[in-house]
Amino acid sequence: MSNLPVGGTTGLCHQSTAAIDIAAAWYRANAATCEHPVIPALRSRFGLTPLQAIAVLREAARA
Repeated sequence: MSNLPVGGTTGLCHQSTAAIDIAAAWYRANAATCEHPVIPALRSRFGLTPLQAIAVLREAARA
């Protein structure tokens, strides 16, 4: 059972979901001035994994 992902099928836990929400809000407000490439910039700024950084972009696009 230790190989099961945390938080359902996404593999994301509640703590990382909160980090994604915070980063997505920041990205929506600062997309025009965000450093490029965006994924490494988000990872560096918020301490995210590659999967989390991609989730940030998806979440930011929803709003």
